[in-house]
Amino acid sequence: MSNLTEQFSAYSRWRGNAGEAVTRLRSWLSRNEVGDAQSDLRLHYLLERLRDDKLTVAFVAEFSRGKSELINAIFFADHGDRILPSSAGRTTMCPTELQWSRGARPELRLLPIHTRARQSPVSEFKRYPEEWQVVALEAVDAASLQAALARVGETLRVDEAEARALGFEVDPSGEDGIKSGADGRVEIPAWRHALIQFPHPLLEQGLVVLDTPGLNAIGAEPELTLSMLPNAHAVLFILAADTGVTQSDLAVWRNYVQGGGGRQRGRLVVLNKIDGLWDGLRDAARIETEIARQVESVAETLGVEREAVFPVSAQKGLVARIQGDAALLERSRITALERALSEDLLPTKQDIVREDLLAETREVVGATRGLLEARLGGLREQLQELTDLRGKNQSVIEYMMRKIRSEKEEFEQGLQKYYAVRSVFSNLTNSLLAHMGLDALRDETRRTREAMLESTFTRGLREAMQGFFKNLRANLERSTTEITEITRMLETMYKRFSVEHGLKLTPPEGFSTLRYEKEIDRLEAAFNRQINTALTLVTTEKHTLTQKFFETVAVQARRTFEVANRDVEQWLRAVMSPLETQVREYQIQLKRRLESVKRIHEATDTLENRVEELKQGEEAVLALIAELEVLERGIADALGVSDEGAGAAGAALEAGRAVA
Repeated sequence: MSNLTEQFSAYSRWRGNAGEAVTRLRSWLSRNEVGDAQSDLRLHYLLERLRDDKLTVAFVAEFSRGKSELINAIFFADHGDRILPSSAGRTTMCPTELQWSRGARPELRLLPIHTRARQSPVSEFKRYPEEWQVVALEAVDAASLQAALARVGETLRVDEAEARALGFEVDPSGEDGIKSGADGRVEIPAWRHALIQFPHPLLEQGLVVLDTPGLNAIGAEPELTLSMLPNAHAVLFILAADTGVTQSDLAVWRNYVQGGGGRQRGRLVVLNKIDGLWDGLRDAARIETEIARQVESVAETLGVEREAVFPVSAQKGLVARIQGDAALLERSRITALERALSEDLLPTKQDIVREDLLAETREVVGATRGLLEARLGGLREQLQELTDLRGKNQSVIEYMMRKIRSEKEEFEQGLQKYYAVRSVFSNLTNSLLAHMGLDALRDETRRTREAMLESTFTRGLREAMQGFFKNLRANLERSTTEITEITRMLETMYKRFSVEHGLKLTPPEGFSTLRYEKEIDRLEAAFNRQINTALTLVTTEKHTLTQKFFETVAVQARRTFEVANRDVEQWLRAVMSPLETQVREYQIQLKRRLESVKRIHEATDTLENRVEELKQGEEAVLALIAELEVLERGIADALGVSDEGAGAAGAALEAGRAVA
């Protein structure tokens, strides 16, 4: 088993342990009736995200760089043979995902290339199985998989006009597009996208391997370059030692891997086929010198650190694994690449998941602790009041009843302000969702489309597309203003109820739109590289350009706003939940206090019984707080962090017991 496989298995176990800890918290909240619908929903979504967590590793290269062989060597050597076809020439003609989902069937799903004419992205077609050609995998042995996966390399021959209509660049020289044959026809992929599902141990644990085609095919599927590659957790860019960095390699790197930015985590360069230097004429020292020279040259050409370039022999690494040849495996250097991948990829992914889990569970635990502490405070206040009534006459008890009624009236007056805030909150929420909502995005998309189709000059097209990004940013800026106003208003209300009525409320969590602004920035940068160029604007027909813009950029913008909508709606529910819960709890406690004193007023002999009930209630709440602390610490242990919050809660609990 490779180091990467071991690390991935460890990550999967870690994720499973974290899920079990969150499940225990969710069950405990439900069993003890101390949670609310919002907390339960948050934990439900959190568990769903954990179960469906995927780790995507993308392989990008021009054809004949040994990309498929590298995938075979790293992930599928345990099958005893090649799984992905890796013969000479083009073997991967369309983006290919290898994955496995719970309840899935082993199969190869192929999306016909002509679906591009229907102006819908691949992600949309994934919702409709009937659009795909399905090849069932009756067995998952190497031979069956090889036979099925060979279909990924199938091609069609079409005329130049049809090729262009489907998004392929055609160039007589073959330098800037596909070169047509002597018959004037062009060879294009038969399939737009391939999904391969089979129960490999790593795929079962959430790994997704994305195999991409070469330059001419990769650029024809903008969704791949605008969404799939940028969102991959790791991207391996493969070069061949016998060709070095060619112009087409450089184009793929600059346009689709580097993404116009600096060094990104999880972006590694692989210099494959170093076994070509093992010709028997060079000694080990000369081979090492030549490899070092090539690594230096590649690093300089691509503008990366030397440590980010990994010389390997995928073919020898695969053979070594199948034959159990440790010396050959070491010489192939593939283990060094796997080690770097596991060190770069998995810790980053784990940190993201850990932060997400901690943030969500700490908010839920914090709200629950606040509720329990409010309940404890109410019980102690009742207990103190009733203890003070021992030996008192009826007039004192009547005074106490009047005092509680007065507090109830004051609280109800405060509730009028609370309801007023709820009304303002509702109006601000509607305004916020109007700016960040999908209706606003649809309106902007429609306006941009009309402006592009009405434009008669390149300048008008460019201004319409640039205006799309400008207006999206303006909507996010307006949303930020409203979020700030909502947060400030709720902070004031939280403080008022904490001071005037003793509610245990911490200031509400803020919400930032920065991640969505960054995603719009990334989309615009990709748009400027791939669409907003003088050559593209001049040579592309207006209708085709409009279609391309809305099939790619607008679709990705919609996804960004869909995520933003989901996140902000969850925040809006979560930010009101603690106040609503504690207001409800305070009302219940006031009612109970009043009822207790009434009963004692009517029958003094019930006083001692009620005092005893309250003491038992106090102990029960303290026990719940202790259990909550244990659950919180259990989540921290499962995530591998020291939970300072749990420690603070423990100290507070001990202080509470001391007071009791």
